[in-house]
Amino acid sequence: MVRRCPFADLWVDPFDGFCSIVPASWDSDTAGFANTRVDWKETPEAHVFKADLPGVKKEEVKVEVEDGNVLVISGERTKEKENKKEKWHRVERSSGKFVRRFQLPENTKMEDVKAGLENGVLTVTVPKVEAKKPEVKAIEISG
Repeated sequence: MVRRCPFADLWVDPFDGFCSIVPASWDSDTAGFANTRVDWKETPEAHVFKADLPGVKKEEVKVEVEDGNVLVISGERTKEKENKKEKWHRVERSSGKFVRRFQLPENTKMEDVKAGLENGVLTVTVPKVEAKKPEVKAIEISG
């Protein structure tokens, strides 16, 4: 009879089996691009979003407004077509679909949203409503 070490399971690769918990609809190419990173900053005049989208054409990106104040940035970077005469040694650049949604505060002018794509960076600018200055009314003092 062969005795098994009681600590044998402690030396198992902790990442073994990780791929089985990733949804089947994702592959290694899609998973990386699905997590597109977006910066969101607020200036006194606007909310500004910047997303790195290297290799994506403006025709492959959509910027939309849902439900009045939800900014939706979505798109897809297509995978390069394989040519039978070419031999690929490494494929590391990600491809696939992505979508990001941002609930915007009430002080935004969604009808004036502007977007531009330059050098692989998408910039979306959502102007803010000017803060109303309190109306001051002088009251005449009698007496």
